[in-house]
Amino acid sequence: MKQTIMAIVYEFFECSNTTLLYICETGDSKQGMRNRLFEIWFNSSLRKSDFVFMSADIRDAEGIPNYAAIIVRLDNPRLTSVIAEFTETVQLLSQKPE
Repeated sequence: MKQTIMAIVYEFFECSNTTLLYICETGDSKQGMRNRLFEIWFNSSLRKSDFVFMSADIRDAEGIPNYAAIIVRLDNPRLTSVIAEFTETVQLLSQKPE
């Protein structure tokens, strides 16, 4: 499965120089495991040095962890703004509603 998933990710970036955002599904409470597994797969890949990978744990109002991540090619002309926007969005979503 690892090779298939990584092939899909790399094919995505061959076709465009955009940003990939993923959110781990939470319906069965295995989102933490999914996030860790993908991070291990990505960090062990031969092409990881071509990308920026950022992951975040965002707790909802009930305290349930939601995992989101972005992958961006290093040569993306909007790299700095993409990272800043992801960071700001994570901070905003992490704030407790009043």
